[in-house]
Amino acid sequence: MVHPNWFSPGHPRSPGPQWLQDLEKDEDGLSEKECVREKLSLVHGFLQADVQNQLHDLETQLLQKELSEEGYLALVKAVLRQELSVGNGDTAVLGQKSNGCSENGTYGSDEDSERAGPEGEEDSAMELEEATAPSSSSFSLGPAAKARKARRSKSNGESKKSPGSARVTRSSGRQPTILAMFAKGSNKRKSDEVNGEVKQEMSTEQEEEEEPDEKEQDEKRVKIETKEGSEIKDEVTQVKTLPPARTTPPKCVDCRQYLDDPDLKFFQGDPADALEEPEMLTDERLSIFDANEDGFESYEDLPQHKVTSFSVYDKKGHLCPFDTGLIERNIELYFSGVVKPIYDDNPCLDGGVRAKKLGPINAWWITGFDGGEKALIGFTTAFADYILMEPSEEYAPTFALMQEKIYMSKIVVEFLQNNPDVSYEDLLNKIETTVPPAGLNFNRFTEDSLLRHAQFVVEQVESYDEAGDSDEPPVLITPCMRDLIKLAGVTLGKRRAARRQAIRHPTKIDKDKGPTKATTTKLVYLIFDTFFSEQIEKNEKEDDKENAMKRRRCGVCEVCQQPECGKCKACQNMVKFGGSGRSKQACLQRRCPNLAVREADEDEEVDDNIPEMPSPKKMLQGRKKKQNKSRISWVGEPIKSDAKKDYYQKVCIDSETLEVGDCVSVSPDDPTKPLYLARVTALWEDSSGQMFHAHWFCRGSDTVLGATSDPLELFLVDECEDMQLSYIHGKVNVIYKQPSENWAREGGLDVEIKMVEDDGRTYFYQMWYDQEYSRFESPPKTQPSEDNKYKFCMSCTRLDEVRQKEIPRTAEPQEELDGKMFYGVASKNGVQYRVGDGIYLLPDAFSFSMKPASPAKRSKKEAVDEELYPEHYRKYSEYIKGSNQDAPDPFRVGRIKEIFCHMRSNGKPNEADIKLRLYKFYRPENTHKSMKASYHSDINLLYWSDEEATVDFRAVQGRCTVVYGEDLTESIQDYSANGLDRFYFLEAYNAKTKSFEDPPNHARSSGNKGKGKGKGKGKGKGKSPSASEQNEQEPAEAKLPKLRTLDVFSGCGGLSEGFHQAGVSETLWAIEMWEPAAQAFRLNNPGSTVFTEDCNVLLKLVMAGEKTNTLGQKLPQKGDVELLCGGPPCQGFSGMNRFNSRTYSKFKNSLVVSFLSYCDYFRPRFFLLENVRNFVSFKRSMVLKLTLRCLVRMGYQCTFGVLQAGQYGVAQTRRRAIVLAAAPGEKLPMFPEPLHVFAPRACQLSVVVDDKKFVSNITRTYSGPFRTITVRDTMSDLPEIRNGASALEISYNGEPQSWFQRQIRGSQYQPILRDHICKDMSALVAARMRHIPLAPGSDWRDLPNIEVRLSDGTSTRKLRYTHHEKKNGRSSTGALRGVCSCAEGKPCDSADRQFNTLIPWCLPHTGNRHNHWAGLYGRLEWDGFFSTTVTNPEPMGKQGRVLHPEQHRVVSVRECARSQGFPDTYRLFGNILDKHRQVGNAVPPPLAKAIGLEIKMCRLAKMKEEAMESSKVEKMEIAD
Repeated sequence: MVHPNWFSPGHPRSPGPQWLQDLEKDEDGLSEKECVREKLSLVHGFLQADVQNQLHDLETQLLQKELSEEGYLALVKAVLRQELSVGNGDTAVLGQKSNGCSENGTYGSDEDSERAGPEGEEDSAMELEEATAPSSSSFSLGPAAKARKARRSKSNGESKKSPGSARVTRSSGRQPTILAMFAKGSNKRKSDEVNGEVKQEMSTEQEEEEEPDEKEQDEKRVKIETKEGSEIKDEVTQVKTLPPARTTPPKCVDCRQYLDDPDLKFFQGDPADALEEPEMLTDERLSIFDANEDGFESYEDLPQHKVTSFSVYDKKGHLCPFDTGLIERNIELYFSGVVKPIYDDNPCLDGGVRAKKLGPINAWWITGFDGGEKALIGFTTAFADYILMEPSEEYAPTFALMQEKIYMSKIVVEFLQNNPDVSYEDLLNKIETTVPPAGLNFNRFTEDSLLRHAQFVVEQVESYDEAGDSDEPPVLITPCMRDLIKLAGVTLGKRRAARRQAIRHPTKIDKDKGPTKATTTKLVYLIFDTFFSEQIEKNEKEDDKENAMKRRRCGVCEVCQQPECGKCKACQNMVKFGGSGRSKQACLQRRCPNLAVREADEDEEVDDNIPEMPSPKKMLQGRKKKQNKSRISWVGEPIKSDAKKDYYQKVCIDSETLEVGDCVSVSPDDPTKPLYLARVTALWEDSSGQMFHAHWFCRGSDTVLGATSDPLELFLVDECEDMQLSYIHGKVNVIYKQPSENWAREGGLDVEIKMVEDDGRTYFYQMWYDQEYSRFESPPKTQPSEDNKYKFCMSCTRLDEVRQKEIPRTAEPQEELDGKMFYGVASKNGVQYRVGDGIYLLPDAFSFSMKPASPAKRSKKEAVDEELYPEHYRKYSEYIKGSNQDAPDPFRVGRIKEIFCHMRSNGKPNEADIKLRLYKFYRPENTHKSMKASYHSDINLLYWSDEEATVDFRAVQGRCTVVYGEDLTESIQDYSANGLDRFYFLEAYNAKTKSFEDPPNHARSSGNKGKGKGKGKGKGKGKSPSASEQNEQEPAEAKLPKLRTLDVFSGCGGLSEGFHQAGVSETLWAIEMWEPAAQAFRLNNPGSTVFTEDCNVLLKLVMAGEKTNTLGQKLPQKGDVELLCGGPPCQGFSGMNRFNSRTYSKFKNSLVVSFLSYCDYFRPRFFLLENVRNFVSFKRSMVLKLTLRCLVRMGYQCTFGVLQAGQYGVAQTRRRAIVLAAAPGEKLPMFPEPLHVFAPRACQLSVVVDDKKFVSNITRTYSGPFRTITVRDTMSDLPEIRNGASALEISYNGEPQSWFQRQIRGSQYQPILRDHICKDMSALVAARMRHIPLAPGSDWRDLPNIEVRLSDGTSTRKLRYTHHEKKNGRSSTGALRGVCSCAEGKPCDSADRQFNTLIPWCLPHTGNRHNHWAGLYGRLEWDGFFSTTVTNPEPMGKQGRVLHPEQHRVVSVRECARSQGFPDTYRLFGNILDKHRQVGNAVPPPLAKAIGLEIKMCRLAKMKEEAMESSKVEKMEIAD
């Protein structure tokens, strides 16, 4: 049965409509005029009315002699050209066959033909005629299986359909394009026309391309042609006023290759014995029937053969690829080669028939992957199908690219199916480590080849997604694909409507099993399951409302512009197709790819600059309310009267009796708000009326938990106020739910999710909540004394304590002198400062007499040769990523000489204004030696100076210890390592003489040199208070047993390493599924049990009471684990803004949930969850809220915050989200204060949740104790290595240069340096790296546009600028800046892609919309810092600043490990990429150490408290 909308190709020999064939026969006899007339009459019926009118007017003008005949013909042709042109981007010249709609007319409709225009890259239209198949779904894998019935044979009578039916549907398969009929004139006439009127409309390109017949072509001809081509180009560029089109180098109209391209090759011609196609097909070596035409014509399907030693070329004989959309644009391509029977698998020439000029090619196709390795590619001509075997020698390089592209898309699709969460760098790694199958003409895949084929690869992914289940998340929006789409500038949704797709992915590949279903404890399950199903539904309803408002498509891509298909699941659910309308899914054919990618991207960007919302501190605005006296009456007499207030114990409101201590609901001023809840802490009457004091409760929904909170759970807050009794709405019952005695053993038991019954007036609380820092803590234990019971308010007491603590005070007055009163001590914020103590001040507190050498300001930009550096203009921003230009100075350090207040006129000291007189300490960089000195010296080294300054006590930022090195009893190293905030000096600095001297006596000796030494307690200068505290702490620390730790998702052990360095824990168990990382963990922690299996499986075993796993490893049991830490991977739900049912179920099975279940089951004393910064923002912070909600429900005190690793002593920006929790009875740790200053841009650490801004408890936001650590500090001592260096052990070749290097090499002297190895980059990438200048901030925009010889013997090409760039204009010399038609605002054209250039074509292509790709191929700056250390350094990866500051290579594994703060002795395992991944995924040990020290401090504080408690008890017993 023949498809009605199938039209056979309009090929001279094809069975086209009879009249067209007749026309062709006698065309030669017609004059030009007759020819045009004849054709007009044929076409007329197809033209639109307005065009018919136009032609009619022209005819009238001709008849009335207003037009000459030549003019008339020219205009008619112009009108027809405009109306019927194929829009292939070239000026279609009527008289030429090269007008882009040649006889093979593969276009069904003008819609199709427009689509094939400059939108370029038609790869996806690999013409696997779905139209030919009876139903487009039955896709055939082998050509033999293709449903060929729809193909015409000549004698097929139906081909003579009436012309009227030619427009059955818009996509009517194949119809000779009308313009093609005009192209049928003889060659002679063609050249005449060229000389005729049409000439002025030709572009330079085409004049250049009129060529003699193919047979005359030879090498000489090629040379002349390229020469002329380049001359034309030169002439054109000199005249600046010409339109942009003129400056582009000439291209072939047919195959779109540059005529001056040295790689443009010509087909060398066929041997004499080569046969024409019909003759060849009847050759007995192939033919299954004889030369009798009938047999051939009545044959149903096209015969199938194989062709080997083939070449493909256009009419001009240029060898050209067939997959760049030429066939789809009706360009005639032919091929020659040796044709062999279909059963012959041997690609040699024996047994084959030489054939010439087969074609033109009507379609090309891929027949799936035969068993995986290679793909079969085939051509269809009017006569037969041909399966390609081996290309000819001259065609091999061109063909290799196509095979590469097809094979590449196979790798990508299969890799992403199994690993949806990988990064672009991981994909590169996969591609670069895949060995191409034998028999392909290339030996390795590179990034260049991936970017070259990106459009094709992405289209394959789109088609794969279309074939997939609608509820599976599309591969297209995986992070990896989104990066590729951005980098390569891929056009999405292209021709999907018309796609006659050729690759059909063999059935879906079995996915590697990811982590199993989450093993959860009952409590975690209940919270995640029951509790939130309602929440999700509510959200989906809101989302529906929102989506109704929001455009669900971009509206510009072709996918958006299609009609609904009416067939897919989504359409069938639509009301208009008779469905219920419930699913609200877009038609599967119309899923906008641009929108999907954009949404996924938006989720990853976190807007840091969100305006602060005032925190809802005071609950009520109104105080006064007209009192309704009759409601309220006092019960009993006042129990106390003071200061005009009569206090009562009880009151009766609306016949309900309340007493002090009861809880009430309070009516808000705004009746739409829920009732406020409070505890009544006092009742009194005064001039304002009948009053009570309300200590507010905070509802869960007003905390960071938001809607995830238990509706009946309240939180104590430090907020209270006086209210009129008339505001009371009624009495409520608020129960304190205390953690049970047996709390730690109750983990994992079946629990009732409800804490109290909901009767409308019963609530409960378990925690106190700090609104500013979002900390949930155990309620304070403050108790009223007997005498203030009637008005005791815990909130007032605590707020008052805080206020009292903050007030600066003096003590130990000493003497009065010169109108000043001197003191021995000043205190604020609970810290005492004595004369002789070291203190921190902000950098602006005092300056030095040595003017600092201002940091070398970057030299002003010199003018750059734009011809040589055409992309340099993109570097107009002064800001350089990874630069420390605006890093603040560290704290100033001083030593207190005097503490005093000025005397007032009344003879009393003004104690509100305390002053300090202090000695200034110089840091090495403050001396005349400036930064150089600081690089070699210890970061805690100071110089004494006798310079003094007076500062406000208020300006003091903290206390530190500064000792004279010679006074120490231990080594300087031990002293520095054993505590925070410790400095030392060995010399004094004299700024006047710029010299270093011995410190004066008063600097060194103990004994108080301040005023009033008589009374002073005279603490020694060498031993400041912290030194004495240290002595108290040390015995305690010795008794502190290390916490038994389980590290889940441990990686190679960064978190554990930091905790070990802090001395807080001992990791006895670790779980890590990835074998190389698990091995690395074992190497560094030989005493730990490392489980290399799924954490869900292990938890299941433990919960089932197993003591060992299948390998016989001992499992930790309940009560064993005291510290649980880990960083659960979160890729699955980073995309898309809100949860919907699918992403939610993914979250319920995520590793975060498993990790929380570990916490619930083991009930450790401390819990730490580490994750990427965006963990706190995923899914509108839902992931964070659910995590905290689980912890609160388990009874944990908890908080969250974002820390910047760079502030804890690594030269790297790495923001990390941290959730901390502590069991009831423990102290919840604070977040550690920063130790080092760091670039302020990277220290944006607040988090916005539900429009509220949260900060952590960190106060050192502007400065810190130590200077920032730089790339130079990190790695300047490492020996030079080359690209691809692979020696696992080499010697250091030198001493450490900086404090950081001394720390990182460790005290055990190791002569051997491990893992200083770096990735071997391809020849092209290596050349690019060599050409990146060494200046700070250099990146790809500094590459010269030159030809370079590569190490593999090939050469690069210059990047051609062929288009006018709308946005950036032209260079100062008038040169073009665009590299693709999209620069002019048109769709991309695949013919514009360029490869093997030093400047990667894709970067200028997409630079305007991606911040000019700043940082790709970027060098690190010696005085700057690393960008976040990645798992795979790639110059074009997400993090492209990975080049060594001076050497032409990417950073080595050891350099990355140092940027993370791993000691040099730390062992990694596996190949180079395994090692990079282990380092890139780790928590920097210095960050973990800082957190570990905070946990340690909490334990020490608790120990102290317990010791005091027990001593109190003892004292009381003794007293008794």
